[in-house]
Amino acid sequence: MLEIKHTLCPFCSVGCGLNVVINDGEIVGTFPYKRHPVNAGKNCLNGRKSIDCYQNRFQKASISKTEVDIEKAIIDASKELDSADASDVTVICSGNNTMEEIEAIKNFAESKNYNIAFYADNLKDFSDVASYDDVAGASKVFVIGDLLYENPLIGRRIVHAKQNNAKIYALSKNENALTFNIADETFTSSLQEFLDKLGGEIDDSSVIVFNYVDCREDLDKLESVNCKLLPVFSKSNTKGAFNITDSKSEEEMIDLLDNTKVLLVFNDDIVDEFDYDFTKISKIITLAACQNNTTEISDIVIPIKTWLEQDGSFVNAMGETQNFTQVIESDNLSEIEIIEKLN
Repeated sequence: MLEIKHTLCPFCSVGCGLNVVINDGEIVGTFPYKRHPVNAGKNCLNGRKSIDCYQNRFQKASISKTEVDIEKAIIDASKELDSADASDVTVICSGNNTMEEIEAIKNFAESKNYNIAFYADNLKDFSDVASYDDVAGASKVFVIGDLLYENPLIGRRIVHAKQNNAKIYALSKNENALTFNIADETFTSSLQEFLDKLGGEIDDSSVIVFNYVDCREDLDKLESVNCKLLPVFSKSNTKGAFNITDSKSEEEMIDLLDNTKVLLVFNDDIVDEFDYDFTKISKIITLAACQNNTTEISDIVIPIKTWLEQDGSFVNAMGETQNFTQVIESDNLSEIEIIEKLN
């Protein structure tokens, strides 16, 4: 029997709707959710490929690359955590976790006096952010990052602004950025130089949309300008995570890793984010749905449910809480269920 079920794309903070196609109990494809207010029937390549993790999900836990029963992996992980000094244990959460998972991770870490770390692309939270409609309706849009390529459904709003005769100023580290094709002026300078040069053009009818900064000081500069801002994060629930726990800068993350002996990673590919020698850490325990660079170097890997296999909520880039429901049954445990066993 063919079924269509609605969910959210888990790949960035835009919060697009997604339809999942299920045939005889198996997920076989996706297509855009036409009535969803964020993407209105459009999905980028990441959205279309979002089911890959489910289709390649872990079926077994592993210890030192050897497949084991999940209960054995949880017991061994618990022993490693209990045998370490609490100050030597760091727990990683991220925007890949749902709101409910981050609450559980934080409570677990605090109950054990472990360090907790959340990294947000070296960005920070802004309490008052632009909406997607604000971007489309702006008279000037200042784009920092190749948004048309990296976050196409935000890029679509920038295109709409252009069609409404807005001026587009684009900054990217990539000289061939797709966003440059619609920009009135393009820059490959530092963000500081970009803002210094164009500061006189920015007014209260402008919007700055960005997905990176060169350094944390750039965030203060952005916050001081007289217009609305829209930071776009690389993970679906980064905006929501800010409401629960404090983020760390890149430098703070490296300092913490330097003082970590046991690293417990909840559904994040931290190895992909930092140029760091993770072999310095004695034990790495990862909860993940499918293979990534972090699972490849982990001592213990515990499989978890994908977002398709559970209920939850994300907060998108403009601060809207979006709920999603389970679309398919699963025998895997959720992060919250594993936390309960680790306790």
